[in-house]
Amino acid sequence: MRIFCYSLVLLLMIIQTNMAAADTSPIRLVIHGGAGTIERSKLTKELEQAYTQVLAQSLTAGHAVLATGGSSIDAVIAAIVVMEDSPLFNAGKGAVFTHTGRNELDASIMDGFTRMAGAVAAVTVIRNPIRAAHAVMEKSGHVLLMGQGADTFAAEQGLEIVDPAYFYTQSRWDQLQRAIARERVVRDHDDDLAPPPLPDNDKKRGTVGAVALDRHGNLAAGTSTGGLTNKRFGRVGDSPIIGAGTYADNRSVAVSATGTGEMFIRTAAAFNTAAQVRLQRTPLAEAADNVLAEIAAINGDGGLIVLDAKGHYAMRFNTKGMYRGTIGNDGIARIGIFSEDETPLTLSPASAP
Repeated sequence: MRIFCYSLVLLLMIIQTNMAAADTSPIRLVIHGGAGTIERSKLTKELEQAYTQVLAQSLTAGHAVLATGGSSIDAVIAAIVVMEDSPLFNAGKGAVFTHTGRNELDASIMDGFTRMAGAVAAVTVIRNPIRAAHAVMEKSGHVLLMGQGADTFAAEQGLEIVDPAYFYTQSRWDQLQRAIARERVVRDHDDDLAPPPLPDNDKKRGTVGAVALDRHGNLAAGTSTGGLTNKRFGRVGDSPIIGAGTYADNRSVAVSATGTGEMFIRTAAAFNTAAQVRLQRTPLAEAADNVLAEIAAINGDGGLIVLDAKGHYAMRFNTKGMYRGTIGNDGIARIGIFSEDETPLTLSPASAP
């Protein structure tokens, strides 16, 4: 009996030790809302505050998952859904219009532990494409579904289906009309369609993404976008392409990209970053900068968020700004917009907006 009691006490001590270790394991979430021509002098205080608030809500939603022991995949989804539901970003509700006046949305997600991945492209009725990408990963034997087939699959999986009118916003419609008038395919990350300059409420609103590390040491990455304003012919960019716009591998890093999609595809940007870290032991920021330099060499630009299994991260871009933020064990959101920013916001999960 005494031996049994000693054994029970020892077992309880081991369990308590493991629980304590789990509570102190590093967790980290990093997000972006697109990179482009974002200048402080051209962004109103009201619009800057609106962006900051949504970024904080996104960080808080993902952190709530991680802080309670949830998975990195679920944290990525929670963070991206917040941005998809906001008209401020070119994803979900704020998606841009194609040349024919449609909203065609793309998204992808990847699990760093299993290296399973899922993606959708050119979907038109799925409220949250990142959820559809996750369903492709979990419920199908495929990686990428597109168009009507992807919409049908999402409906069969019980995801929220909306009327295409849900994605309509007046500012995006007006943006399309200006692009058509100028015969331009417009990357919505930029505000340089001038002359004349765009109004303040039409400034940079871009592709969104998230990378996360959970208490189990697993990484995940996800990206979601509405693509290019005035795009034609079923164009698909890097966001739903695994290895270009999204990649995650516990052996290296999780990556989400934003920028000129064709160039990110041509450089396999997300995988390129991860391969440098894993095979050459390149520091995260240096690996991201190396990839951005390759992209710049072929006339592209944009940004990358990168996170490793120890919680180290980088938010790098070669544009004038990138909507971005991170949150870790301390529950404090740190958000930046402009090139010189790294503004800490003391927002705990309980006090977030």
